[in-house]
Amino acid sequence: MKLPPEVTIYEVGPRDGLQNEARTLPTADKIRFIDALVAAGVKAIEITSFVSPKWIPQLADNAEVARGVARPAGVRMSALVPNRRGLDTALASGMKEIAVFMSASETHNKKNVNKTIPETLAAFEEVVGPARAAGLQVRAYLSTAFGCPYEGEVDPQRVVDLTGRLADMGVFQISISDTIGVANPAQVEDVLTRVIAKHPVSALAVHFHDTQGTALANCVTAMQLGITTIDSAAGGLGGCPYAPGASGNLATEDVVAMLHSMGVKTGIDLDKLVEASRSASTFIGHELPSKYLKAHLGKQARARRRAEQQGS
Repeated sequence: MKLPPEVTIYEVGPRDGLQNEARTLPTADKIRFIDALVAAGVKAIEITSFVSPKWIPQLADNAEVARGVARPAGVRMSALVPNRRGLDTALASGMKEIAVFMSASETHNKKNVNKTIPETLAAFEEVVGPARAAGLQVRAYLSTAFGCPYEGEVDPQRVVDLTGRLADMGVFQISISDTIGVANPAQVEDVLTRVIAKHPVSALAVHFHDTQGTALANCVTAMQLGITTIDSAAGGLGGCPYAPGASGNLATEDVVAMLHSMGVKTGIDLDKLVEASRSASTFIGHELPSKYLKAHLGKQARARRRAEQQGS
């Protein structure tokens, strides 16, 4: 099995994960969570989104989070930016990297951002160019690249073409995203092979949801094709809005544990990562779906019970 020696984990839990939480979360807890991820060795973290609080109330404290986190050298911190107003706020908050987002399927794009795909690409001109002129790096998400909840299958050629449009705008990385978790390894190989034939693999990342339990297998397929950036969320934060009760984002612990067991480096301390996710589950107020986290916490609980029994 040909795998890269090292992979970059792009952590999306503080943004993509927390934005779906119904209960308002204290800003201080969010900052402590991000600081814990940094302490665990995570080098790329999406910390918030500069979207209107009307649409995502949970991230209304975006500027406070951006100003409140420590920014050690060597750690990239980014934020999702939907429009020029969001860009202006991101700049004022000290962001050095942002991300834009669109869908590969027309219906999902319209429902998600209330714009057609051509309108979204036109709107990006007001964000990507000015951001780059201000010295910011710009990342892009291409959602529903493997399937749409409204249209079903998505034409791989559309993914190739939109990746090209985004690259032409000057984004440094495009995350090919399985937004609803329907992709399988054969499909991942097909779509990514087509994209890589037209675009450098170094400019690509992958973002898999684990709705049907295939995210880790899809990651292995992507890595075998040469992709070395994987999006994930600590603890598996973030549900899938189109499959209530199902897992959402790939859990960072699950993918890091798998990579380390296969000899692929991430630079992340798995024990500290688990502690960051455990603390997040505490302030969020519910259990997180990460399989590795559950197994680790279960092992700790059993050890405590044995110690108590021996002590008695």
